[in-house]
Amino acid sequence: MINIKHLLKVASAWTSIVYTVCYVWMAIYPPVRIMTMRYAFHANTTFGVNYFSLGYFITGLIIWNIVAILAIWLFVWLFKTIKQ
Repeated sequence: MINIKHLLKVASAWTSIVYTVCYVWMAIYPPVRIMTMRYAFHANTTFGVNYFSLGYFITGLIIWNIVAILAIWLFVWLFKTIKQ
């Protein structure tokens, strides 16, 4: 059976690490934001303001951890309800 608490902790840690690396990379090399919008999302937009501060970082980290936890809960629920 799935250990839900362990799975949630691992997902939260993984999300935090990936988010931190991406946030730092975007802060160090800003053109990657425009390239991501253009090539990954097929949207040609420009960013007028740089939204890089500790408050934005913490807010984004909390939001993405909540999304990851909800995704894991959905996975566990589907895993338990769908029979083989």
